[in-house]
Amino acid sequence: MKTIVLGAAAALSLTTAAALADANAANPMVGGAEMFAQKNIIENAVNSPIHTTLVAAVTAADLVDTLQGPGPFTVFAPTDKAFGMISEESLNALLLPENKAQLQQVLTCHVVAGDVMSDALKGMIDADGGSYPITTVGGCVLQGTYSGDTFTLTDENGREATVTTADVKQSNGVIHVIDRVLLPKQ
Repeated sequence: MKTIVLGAAAALSLTTAAALADANAANPMVGGAEMFAQKNIIENAVNSPIHTTLVAAVTAADLVDTLQGPGPFTVFAPTDKAFGMISEESLNALLLPENKAQLQQVLTCHVVAGDVMSDALKGMIDADGGSYPITTVGGCVLQGTYSGDTFTLTDENGREATVTTADVKQSNGVIHVIDRVLLPKQ
């Protein structure tokens, strides 16, 4: 079975106040599109108008079958705007077939094995004294912190990403939308 992690260079900050989904509430909207808890990560990502670059990258990296699998997976999903922080030249090069292994590593640095909702992440951060190391499927270690209702993930290069929509439930895990691509250590 292939392992997947979504994302590249950045630290993640989860904003739970605006995005925390109550267990009995409907899933949050993502990019104006309704997300469905009974659909898998790929089915919902394809439905999101702000994740077209991520979907293209997951397809180019041959990770679709993995992310449609049973999981569970926690995916820190960078938006198109987050991918826009990467130069067009670098992004296009990363999407070439000969760079598939590198693209897979970047993407799997956004995936965690398991179903980690924001309240559980907050508990782990509190239990670990204010910062919690999150090991991804791609072998990256992200530092999770929060201040108030905002969660931040910092990658091994010191880049930070903020979670803009948290706890988007999937049939095979959860997506947390982030505003930056996280990268493996350079």
